[in-house]
Amino acid sequence: MYHSIFEKSMKKETINYNDLQEIEVEAKTAPEAIKIALAKLGENRDGVHIRILREENKGLFSMQGAKLAKVKVINRLRKN
Repeated sequence: MYHSIFEKSMKKETINYNDLQEIEVEAKTAPEAIKIALAKLGENRDGVHIRILREENKGLFSMQGAKLAKVKVINRLRKN
């Protein structure tokens, strides 16, 4: 049976939102941005939530309009 994190927090624990860390990183590719973000947070993939905000875009002939990939990495909430 599925229980939301808020249902669990109301029953057993309180959530300290001050401990929540998030970081946005841009890099040439999404996997590279994720790797950089994980290194900065000192976490592994199991300890975070990853959201890809933007995929890389090479632009016309890989010159003009190039955009970097952008990801947001958020530490998962931990029990106090």
